[in-house]
Amino acid sequence: MQTRGKFATSFGVLTATLGSAVGLGNIWKFPYITGKFGGAAFIIVYLICVALASLPVMISEIVVGRRTNSNAVGAFKKLKPYSAWPLIGYAGIASSFLIMFFYTGVAGWVYSYIFRALGGTFVNATSDVTGTIFKGLITDSLSPIIWQVVVLLVVSVIIIAGVEKGIERITKALMPLLFILLILCDIRALTLPGASMGVKFLFNPDFTVIKGDVLLIALGLAFFKLSVGMGTMITYGSYFGKQENIPATAVKVALSDIVVSMMAGLAIFPAVFAFGFKPDAGPGLLFITIPMVFSKMPMGNVLLAVFFLLTAIAATTAMISLLEVPVAYLVDEKGWPRWKATVLSTGIIALIGSTASLSADPAGVLGATKIFGKTFFDLYDYISSNILMPLGGIFIVIFVGWFFGKRNLQMELSNRGRLKNGVFLNVFLIITRFVSPVLIALVFLNAIGILKI
Repeated sequence: MQTRGKFATSFGVLTATLGSAVGLGNIWKFPYITGKFGGAAFIIVYLICVALASLPVMISEIVVGRRTNSNAVGAFKKLKPYSAWPLIGYAGIASSFLIMFFYTGVAGWVYSYIFRALGGTFVNATSDVTGTIFKGLITDSLSPIIWQVVVLLVVSVIIIAGVEKGIERITKALMPLLFILLILCDIRALTLPGASMGVKFLFNPDFTVIKGDVLLIALGLAFFKLSVGMGTMITYGSYFGKQENIPATAVKVALSDIVVSMMAGLAIFPAVFAFGFKPDAGPGLLFITIPMVFSKMPMGNVLLAVFFLLTAIAATTAMISLLEVPVAYLVDEKGWPRWKATVLSTGIIALIGSTASLSADPAGVLGATKIFGKTFFDLYDYISSNILMPLGGIFIVIFVGWFFGKRNLQMELSNRGRLKNGVFLNVFLIITRFVSPVLIALVFLNAIGILKI
């Protein structure tokens, strides 16, 4: 029987959990949506949605993981043997694989841009130049696969090193570095002439735009951004020590995640507005507009490399948590050595993930191949984000709210009576039983197109 790893320090718990939550969406998607839909007003709505939707799921997953010291599947086998509840864990493993299929491809683009920036590729670049470079990368038949494999090798080495010497050690180093690099980029962006327009875009409150569709957008972001509903927090929760304050850790992660997003926004949008560009969302902003903006600054190539390095850090820490889900399952349930579980999981991701990399653009090798009207890239994203993750989130809060047992929940949230949080326990139970399932169901129905406001 293998000795199961644990996070050794509270700081390691925080950085690993935050590393799981922080990802590519923090760098471009959340700041852009915040600016587009009301600035500070949107953040207020988002925080309410976090408190009612994503935090209950995160806390529920960590509670289940720590209670059982088991992976996403094994946890439910221990708590409810001979039942259908382990299907939540299997759905989490499936979600992790599906996300990794396309996420590693995008992370590969980010990795490649670090070296392109250092090599001077974007010196005095125009939109035509940056657009051509990006198009050439994602439509090439070989480069995207090579960079995807590089990403997988980096993540695999960390996972093989183990929980304490791999995941905890790396995230304890990378998350502070991420904040330092963000501060450097923020300082430079905010000192540009005209940067105030970007700050206004992000923080100027506009409550007039907060309508039904914006509420659904905030609700969806609140659920998806914190890495819940995919087994990662159950897995990481199983590495928590019994002394860790689960609610406090979850709140710190949620707030830190927002801080990272807004710092990323302050690195991007003041510069975008200072040079007269449009704050377009999506890969176009990250891979076309941003290189063009930085190319116009003194020492722009170095700053651009720093920016993509911090983006790569965010992507890497997120992928570590995703890969750990199937690896922990194989180690715990099948008794495999960690290296073997990692090699198999990585091999599956590399093989199937190549179809996502080759179909990311209509002009790609597999760009014209469609399944149910979607490319491989879009299909993996749709199934994981729109179906498996929301359903996983709904059932985990239902399980903890109704089937886990109030006594068991009180023991975990109070660390066996050492923490005085009886009021929190009662509020948490009400939210997990009656509020979170409804709100996440709205996310699910909206995501699959049934509910439109």
